[in-house]
Amino acid sequence: MSRRRLPFSLTLAAGLTLAGGLTATAVLTVAVSRLEYDNKALAFEQGTGVRVAALRQGMEEAVEVLNVTNQLFTTVQPVTRAQFHDFTTPLLQRNPYIRAFNFHRVVTAAERPAFEAELRQFQPDLVVREMHNGKRVPAPARPRYNVVDYLEPMQGNEAALGLNVSENRQVSDALLRAQASGRAAVTDLLRLAQAPDAPSFEVVMPVYAQGGRLLGDTAAVISIPTLVKTTLARAGLLDDHSIGLRFYGGGRADPARLVYTSPHATPAVPPAAMLAAGYTGRTVDTFTVGGQSWTVEATVAPSPWLADHLGSTLLLAGGLLSTLLLAAFVQAAGERTRKVQELVRERTADLKLTNQRLIDDVLARKRTENALQESEQRFRQLVAMSSDWYWEQDDAFRFTHVTGDFTEKSGIATERVLGRRRWDYVPALTDTELGREHIATLEAHEPFRNLEYRVVDDNGEERWFCINGQPTFDETGRFTGYRGTGSDITARKVTEQRVHHVAQHDVLTGLPNRSLLQDRLGQAVAYASRSGHPVWVMLIDLDRFKFVNDSMGHKAGDVLLMTVAARLRSSLRDTDTVARLSGDEFVVILSEHSDQPLTPDIVQRVMDSVAQPVMLGTKEFFVTCSIGVAAFPCDGTPAENLIEHADIAMYRAKKLGRNNFQFYTPAMNEESLERVRIESALRNALERNEFVLHYQPQVDLQTGRIVGMEALIRWKHPELGMVPPSRFVGIAEDTGLIVPIGAWVMRTACAQNKAWQDAGLGKLRVAVNLSARQFSAADLVPGIEAVLDDTGLDPSCLELELTESLFMSDVTPAVELLHRMKALGINLSIDDFGTGYSSFSYLSRFPIDVLKIDRSFVNDITHDANDAAIVASIIALAHNLRLSVIAEGVETAEQLDYLRHQGCDEMQGYYFSKPLPANEFEQLLRQRRGLVAPEDEPQTAVA
Repeated sequence: MSRRRLPFSLTLAAGLTLAGGLTATAVLTVAVSRLEYDNKALAFEQGTGVRVAALRQGMEEAVEVLNVTNQLFTTVQPVTRAQFHDFTTPLLQRNPYIRAFNFHRVVTAAERPAFEAELRQFQPDLVVREMHNGKRVPAPARPRYNVVDYLEPMQGNEAALGLNVSENRQVSDALLRAQASGRAAVTDLLRLAQAPDAPSFEVVMPVYAQGGRLLGDTAAVISIPTLVKTTLARAGLLDDHSIGLRFYGGGRADPARLVYTSPHATPAVPPAAMLAAGYTGRTVDTFTVGGQSWTVEATVAPSPWLADHLGSTLLLAGGLLSTLLLAAFVQAAGERTRKVQELVRERTADLKLTNQRLIDDVLARKRTENALQESEQRFRQLVAMSSDWYWEQDDAFRFTHVTGDFTEKSGIATERVLGRRRWDYVPALTDTELGREHIATLEAHEPFRNLEYRVVDDNGEERWFCINGQPTFDETGRFTGYRGTGSDITARKVTEQRVHHVAQHDVLTGLPNRSLLQDRLGQAVAYASRSGHPVWVMLIDLDRFKFVNDSMGHKAGDVLLMTVAARLRSSLRDTDTVARLSGDEFVVILSEHSDQPLTPDIVQRVMDSVAQPVMLGTKEFFVTCSIGVAAFPCDGTPAENLIEHADIAMYRAKKLGRNNFQFYTPAMNEESLERVRIESALRNALERNEFVLHYQPQVDLQTGRIVGMEALIRWKHPELGMVPPSRFVGIAEDTGLIVPIGAWVMRTACAQNKAWQDAGLGKLRVAVNLSARQFSAADLVPGIEAVLDDTGLDPSCLELELTESLFMSDVTPAVELLHRMKALGINLSIDDFGTGYSSFSYLSRFPIDVLKIDRSFVNDITHDANDAAIVASIIALAHNLRLSVIAEGVETAEQLDYLRHQGCDEMQGYYFSKPLPANEFEQLLRQRRGLVAPEDEPQTAVA
């Protein structure tokens, strides 16, 4: 009997199962697809960032190559063509993107014929040329040219030789930026004479002569496509075609300024789902190098659908298949309920088999879940510990596995480690307390972090490692070993040692600094207290160090300090301490031993070693020193005041004429207390109106009339009486009180001059001295302007007197400041001219109106031919520079006649008048006293 087939109908359970499965599959597929889009966007952003960073670094390295080339011209002057060739050849080989190195020389119109003659040894009939409408034409007559003089390599770049780039706006703008910032600057995109179609730029940096004159600039011509390809190749990105690049010169993606396009830079059109997720497949980044902006446009390269959506595709296929199977199963189960009687045994057996399979599947899933949890835990532990390599040990602490390029990063072969414990290949670990604590931690099966230890690698070099470890246990809780990470911290340890050394030693001389000196002094005093042997502290100050700094510059001063430090070390015992206290001051600690008593001969030996001649450049200098010595134990010398007392003794040696040494005595402290007393009283003198001004007339030697006066400060102390400036000005300068005192002098002198002018006593010029502290103050120019505004004095009636030492240490900012002062309309004069160094070389740069001849030259002009010649030369020099000359300290008629004969403009001195109080000076003006004019009487006299 045949079985009748039941008609097919979809059960409710099967329909719900099918609908729920399709819905879940669709939701999961969309979520996974969205995640795939996010991952693709993240990978694109990371890849773009890596490329932009590589291009920025490549551009900066190109700029740094020019900095290296510019150092050649800074350290060697003049640089020959052969030296330029030898220096740049290896740089060209290492940096293929550099098309050429140039040296642009500044050539004046007068130097042009000789310069062109020199260039013709490379190309006949070569003349200075310029680019005009894309063609090279002979340069017209100009006051100055900036010409390509040195060129490497010559082959392929001949068209650039002799080219005047001063008319090239891009190069000129970059050179101005480089001069202003003191760093290399990058030009905008250039059109090269030797390769007009090749996108390029130049890196330029100025070259100065020793006197500060601009000689020209060094330049490197960079091929942009070659630079981009070289940079990407070095970063391993050139063959990565997942991202396309476009490189633009400028701050935006302007197609007219496109300089490089990668082979796979075709813009991709993302799907609508990607656009909805905010992923456009294109980024634009801008960065600045050498003052020039550059733009990188990155686009994602097209890729097959399945490569980017494998997970969602498999999920969709699997979900559909599972849903259909499950719906079919539910449908079949519904049909089976209608046939339960005839199929009960068969279905019962099938059900048991299915249940067993489900149990096996659940157990398998449980095992898989446990493995995943263990893997996740292991991953989290590794992520929590930053490392360079990963290691594992067994339950006997023997290494079983080492990864992460251990041999390359640690310098130790893996075979030396595997199968051994850490203290087997680092035996010193068991000899230290830290090592024994580490072994105890391992035996207690506890985790550890940041264990640092020292090891010798396979090359015999000392290294430092830092390790972290975590114990591992199996499912039953049995200890199975350790796993952890390690890193090489040698560089950090070396840096720490250097920092520790720098913290306790002087950077220039390598001697102990003040911090280490105090520690050594404490040890020496403790030794003296135990042994009964004395300790001497010597404070050494160089006598002519400021002269060396002012005349030869700070580099020569540094050489002198290093030389003196070496001589001090060589003249003393190894057990003695030599330290640099500050500037040109050194401290020596001498401890006496039974077989080595302390005698003044030791101090004399130190002085003799310092006094040996020193070669600074091509000049030989003799620098002496003054030494103060304080002994311990000694009456009146506490241990904590040894350096202070040695300093007092040193100042006593200075006062006795320098180049000698003095032992501290309590009487010397009285002088120091006097200085403290003066300083204390000086701080309140301004508030108590104890200062007064005296005025010394300045007389025109042609008309004999008073044309100005110099304001000179006096201190009228209620107890000390009239204190001369020599007694308190130096202290005011050292303490900084000279700034408010100087401001008071300027304001009082200007107000007094204005009052005399308003009284009809004539339009006079008042001269005020400017101290070094005032000159370096940030508010100097605004302060002068405020005084002129408040007093109403015409700026032309104020003259500020400057000493040469104010601006010899750093001429360039001083020139700028003097021009700002001069812009106010005031007069500027150099006081005590001729006593400084290098003044003649800077006079043409300073906006000076007056030179004041120092009284030391005027004193002997009538009987010393050398001083007379110096005074005549100064007057001639000043007049050639259109400067006026005032002679100080004129005390005799013979001196006055000589100055008139040489054409000196003005004088001041006791021959006419000493400095007078304001009321007496006013009477002098009202009496209209003056010198008899030379045409009125052959012999000058006071009228």
